[in-house]
Amino acid sequence: MDEDITMGDAGTGTSAAALGDDDLTLITKEGLRKLKEELEYLKTVRRQEVAQRLKEAISYGDLSENSEYEEAKNEQAFVEGRIIELEQKIKNAKIIAEKKTDIRHGKEIDIGSTVTVVNMTDNDDPETYTIVGSTEADPLEHKISNESPIGKALLSKKKGDTVEIASPSGRIRYEVMNVA
Repeated sequence: MDEDITMGDAGTGTSAAALGDDDLTLITKEGLRKLKEELEYLKTVRRQEVAQRLKEAISYGDLSENSEYEEAKNEQAFVEGRIIELEQKIKNAKIIAEKKTDIRHGKEIDIGSTVTVVNMTDNDDPETYTIVGSTEADPLEHKISNESPIGKALLSKKKGDTVEIASPSGRIRYEVMNVA
């Protein structure tokens, strides 16, 4: 099993083994870029906007009955909390690169793989998903988490394999049509 996974821009020199699995943020380069952009936006733009709202609310006088002030304080707490969360995720980012496999053995599904599956239970049309870390999951963009029931079941499978997944409506069988 020859994987190309490297630590993100944490710059701490901490090995993946030294961090607990719960601390790691599995993410693609594109996902890390988006997190950094959001962090930069929150630090430079949103902080300024919230500070301005607080300033205006304070100018209205009596803070004990000032709903604008309370809303601005709550928004400030949310923005600061999100900044801390993003900084933590970026610090513990583990970049997921494409997995290198021996072509004779076929590609094995892993985080970062794009997979085409067909629902054998309902004979639906094939669907294509990209398996990503939970931070990047976005069902509308067909990016599913490696921690989701489908994502978990597909990990380590190959083209032609079938998986069964328990769902609220019963068991669903999927066949792996393609792995990229």
